[in-house]
Amino acid sequence: MTDDALCTSNFVFHDAAGNVYLGQAAHCTATGSPMLLDGCLNRSLPLGTPVRVAGATRPAVMVYNSWIAMQERGETDLSTCVFNDFALLKLDPADYPSVNPTVRFWGGPSGMVPSSFERAEAFGFGTTVSQGAVSSHAKRGVSLRQGGNGWTHVLQFSPPGISGDSGSGVLDGQGRAFGVLSTYTPRRGVNGAGDLSRMLDYMRASGFSDVNLAQGTEPFVATAQPRQDLVGDLLNGLLGGLLGPAR
Repeated sequence: MTDDALCTSNFVFHDAAGNVYLGQAAHCTATGSPMLLDGCLNRSLPLGTPVRVAGATRPAVMVYNSWIAMQERGETDLSTCVFNDFALLKLDPADYPSVNPTVRFWGGPSGMVPSSFERAEAFGFGTTVSQGAVSSHAKRGVSLRQGGNGWTHVLQFSPPGISGDSGSGVLDGQGRAFGVLSTYTPRRGVNGAGDLSRMLDYMRASGFSDVNLAQGTEPFVATAQPRQDLVGDLLNGLLGGLLGPAR
C-alpha cells in the first residue's frame, strides 16, 4: 500500500516475456490536489513506487504512469492531459499463479473496442471497504456519450462509481473492454471513464509496445443480476481491490 487510500484495478495485462500487470488510474498515485485532474500539471509518485495489492504476497511496482509520460513528452493537448488516466503495475512473479483475468461478476473481457455509442450498455464493478475487509460490488448502466475528442466516456452507472472505485474497468454489452473509471460528478450522478484504447496506444508509444490486454477465461454474461462471485479473497485483491493512494 502506498499511503492509506484505496483504488480499484481494472484489467490484467501481459507481455511477450510473460510478465503480468494490473491496470489502475494514474491519479491513484497523485501527490498534488485530488481535484486537479490535468495530468500534464499534477504530479505523481515516481515510477518504481511499490503498491500493495490486497491478497498478493508481495507488492506490485508501478512501471508506467500516463501523467509522468505526458509530462516527459511535453504533452499540450487539453483533452489528452485531462482524460489520459492510466497506470501499469507489474506484479511479482510469485503472484502470477493466482491471477485470473476474468472480470468480476460479469466474465470477459472478450477483447477491446475503441468506442461506445449513445445509450450503449455498460458493465463494471467497484470496491467497498468495511471494517478493514475489501469486497467488490457490481455496476450496470449506460454510456451516454463520448467527450474530450474521444478520450472519455460519460457513464450513468447504478450504483455510481465513487471514491475508491477509481481505476475500475468498464465493459460494453458484448463484454469488450472500453473504459477505465476516472471521475465522478455528484450533482449529476455520472462518471467519466477514460478510453482504454487511446490510453493503451499512448502507453505503447511511451515504451510498452508489447503489453496487451489478457482475455477472460470465462465468457461474458450480461445477466439481470450479476452472478455470484466465487473467486475468493485472493482474486478479490488482485482483480477487484487495489490498495494504493486513491483520490
